[in-house]
Amino acid sequence: MNNVQSPIEAHAAFDQIRYAQLWEDADPLLLGLGEQKGGTLVSICSAGDNALALLLLDPARVVVADLSPAQLACLRIRLSAWGALTHGELLELFGSRPSARRGELLDKAARDLSAEDQAFWAPLKSEVEAHGLGGIGKFERYFRLFRRRVLPLAHSRRTVEAIFEPRDRAGRAEFLDQRWSNWRWRLLLKLFFSNFVMGRLGRDPAFFAHVEGSLSDHVARRLRHAAVDLDPCANPFLRWIFFGTHGEALPLPWRPESFEPIRERLDRIEIRPGPVETALEPGERADGYNLSDIFEYMPPEAFARIYASLLDKASPGARLVYWNMMAPRRGADLAGSAGRAIRRADLEQAGAAMDKAFFYSDFIVEEAPS
Repeated sequence: MNNVQSPIEAHAAFDQIRYAQLWEDADPLLLGLGEQKGGTLVSICSAGDNALALLLLDPARVVVADLSPAQLACLRIRLSAWGALTHGELLELFGSRPSARRGELLDKAARDLSAEDQAFWAPLKSEVEAHGLGGIGKFERYFRLFRRRVLPLAHSRRTVEAIFEPRDRAGRAEFLDQRWSNWRWRLLLKLFFSNFVMGRLGRDPAFFAHVEGSLSDHVARRLRHAAVDLDPCANPFLRWIFFGTHGEALPLPWRPESFEPIRERLDRIEIRPGPVETALEPGERADGYNLSDIFEYMPPEAFARIYASLLDKASPGARLVYWNMMAPRRGADLAGSAGRAIRRADLEQAGAAMDKAFFYSDFIVEEAPS
């Protein structure tokens, strides 16, 4: 383990599960990274889902870094679960399917974990039984509160279910404008999805230190993308927010066709605790980076420094893929990056158009020159 402190590490707490599942879409991520067979990929861990999704690109290895011991524990339980459970059992354990045996499945998945990891998961067993392994993070509890206590003040269950009725784009726009966006919804959106409330109930307040604008206005704009531009019936993120389960729409790493390829390549995951910029050893090179939205949490000077350090360890043609929600961060636009990073606008546009994780305003793909 390295002892280098990341800028956000001094301000945010990392001793609890913040994200019990990934809230970034692996489909545009893999599109952005492109061909990676036999390569070395470096990934932020978060809950671990997208680190596992990178195995679908058939790399030689995926180096996974995170500041949070709790988030790394989420990846280790996934590695064990993918190896010990069937695909159907995996979906039950994580909450995508109803189950009366999640405690049993958790025990089965945790059986080969270290004593330290087993001690981490034991106190969470009842919560896993109730909500699934994908429903026990701070962010997921925030949405559970929204779903149970806030949303019913604006809409009936029937109206919520109607979001997921098949419609063409014009029909989806009419539903959103005429039936969904009433005055109660608009008021609750401003209150519950404010920077203040989400900072305390959903994300860490430190994660909003560098954002620009109103979170509630941002969510309203992005909800239109998810509910009108895209088909809500195929959106696992939207369905989890409103129902606490995925139904038939699953994130990429949880889909049936992904299960066996990921299981066969689990030994290619290498966990290295600490900040992503120090994950590689001297002499190692990355062919691609999954950087989540980490740059949003940094002041501009730290962003520039860390981005340069990632480029220093990038192979020719390596891709850097990341998201922005409300803080504008683009490495290719930095003064020190001229000639060192090229924006891939073609991949950005294609990825943004398909991105079902609707919180983010910007999907970014940059490439080191070949």
